[in-house]
Parts: sequence; structure tokens; C-alpha cells
Amino acid sequence: MADTYAIIEESGGQRKVTDGEIIYIDLYNGGESKAGDKIEIDKVLVVGETGGDAKLGAPYVDGAKVTLEITEPVKKGDKLYIHKFRTKSTYQRKTGHRQRYTIAKVTGIKG
Repeated sequence: MADTYAIIEESGGQRKVTDGEIIYIDLYNGGESKAGDKIEIDKVLVVGETGGDAKLGAPYVDGAKVTLEITEPVKKGDKLYIHKFRTKSTYQRKTGHRQRYTIAKVTGIKG
């Protein structure tokens, strides 16, 4: 049996997912969701099987859905530092950013 995959639109970008894969998505529901909650994504661009045929959407595939199960509602990413510096002046700024994610497992691809 071939692996089923889908290309979904999530947070303004496109991502290829397969059944059983664990993915990081942007923070869902402000971090208020609980582990075990389900998410259905209906913005599916392509559904297909590895080495087989694929359904292409225009822009989305009709009736296709990807189901995710939240495993960890809030996960912090790595700290990124932004350093601004101007030569021949006393201007220096150092700021940081730490993105928050939701970890989810792909439980089903329908399409």
C-alpha cells in the first residue's frame, strides 16, 4: 500500500504532510486548546499517493480534508536575536523573539 500525502495551506504557507506525521503549526486557538483536540483543515491543494496519481485543486480539492490531533498545545521555539548596529555612532539595539507553536499529529487524510 502506498503512503497517502497531501499539500495543505496553513498559516499563509504550503506544507506537505503524510499520515502519522508529527508537525509544528503556528499557535492554534491562542494556546487554549487541550491535548487530544481535533483540527480539520479543508484548504487542501493536492491529495495523492506516493508513486501514484494525485488530485489537483483549483485552488482547493473539493471534499478533501486533513485531520490533526493536538499532542502539545504550546511549544516554544528557539530564541532568535536581532542586533542592530550603526557604525560611528552610539546606536546599538539587541532584541529577541521566541515563536510559539502547537505540535499536532496527522491522523487522517481524506480526499
